[in-house]
Amino acid sequence: MARRALPERTCVGCRRRAPASELLRIVAVGNEAGFSLRPDPARRMPGRGANMHPDPACFAQAVRRRAFGRALRLAGVPDDGTLAEYLTR
Repeated sequence: MARRALPERTCVGCRRRAPASELLRIVAVGNEAGFSLRPDPARRMPGRGANMHPDPACFAQAVRRRAFGRALRLAGVPDDGTLAEYLTR
């Protein structure tokens, strides 16, 4: 029997490839003030997602490079407060 390959994704922070199961999926949720970034650990929320290692260092790199806006195809800078709080817990 042939083994199936695991899906790989690229971290938006450090740009390293890893199995999707090791990365945290991030989605943008629209609200009255624009968009906010939300973690999707179950990988079930609708919409386009970005993947990142659940590591504050990768989060800091992604914010510094403004990678979330590009990966999620958003105009402007999304609010990352909820995501930052989730990663520090």
